[in-house]
Amino acid sequence: MPAPDPQAALKSKASGDVQKIYADLAARPLDRQCQLRTGCCHFQATGKIPLLTRGEALVAAKALRATGRKSLPARADGACPLLDAITSRCLIYESRPFGCRTHFCQAAGGPYPRSHVLDLIRRLEEIDASLGGDGPHPLPAAISSALADRA
Repeated sequence: MPAPDPQAALKSKASGDVQKIYADLAARPLDRQCQLRTGCCHFQATGKIPLLTRGEALVAAKALRATGRKSLPARADGACPLLDAITSRCLIYESRPFGCRTHFCQAAGGPYPRSHVLDLIRRLEEIDASLGGDGPHPLPAAISSALADRA
C-alpha cells in the first residue's frame, strides 16, 4: 500500500476549512438576496474580478471537476468563466468564492461591511499561507492553477 500523500491531506483539510468559513458566513445574520443575480458575474462590464486565495481556488476547482469539466470554460464576452453561457447560472454556486458571496453584487445588497467578515478573511489568509500560497489571485488564474495542480 502506498504511503499517504501529506500534500493531499493538507489540501483536503484546507478545502474543509474553507467550506467551514463559507458555512460560518452563511450563519451570520445579514440580509442578502443573491439567488440568480448575475450582474456581478460580468467582469468586463463591472471592472471587478474576485480574488481567490489558494484554499478557495482548491474548493472551486473541485466543484468544477464535479461538473465533469477539467478546465474553465472560455468566455469571449468578459463574463466569469463559471457562469454557464446557456443557463446564466453559476456552475459552482454552492462552492462559489468568498468574494462572490460578500463583495461584488450591488443588486444582492452590496458589499458586506469589512468589520462583519474580517475574521473570516484572516482565516482564509491563514489557510493560504499553510498551503504555501502567495496571497489572492484573480479568479480565472487561481482556479486554472488549482485545476492544473490536480488538487
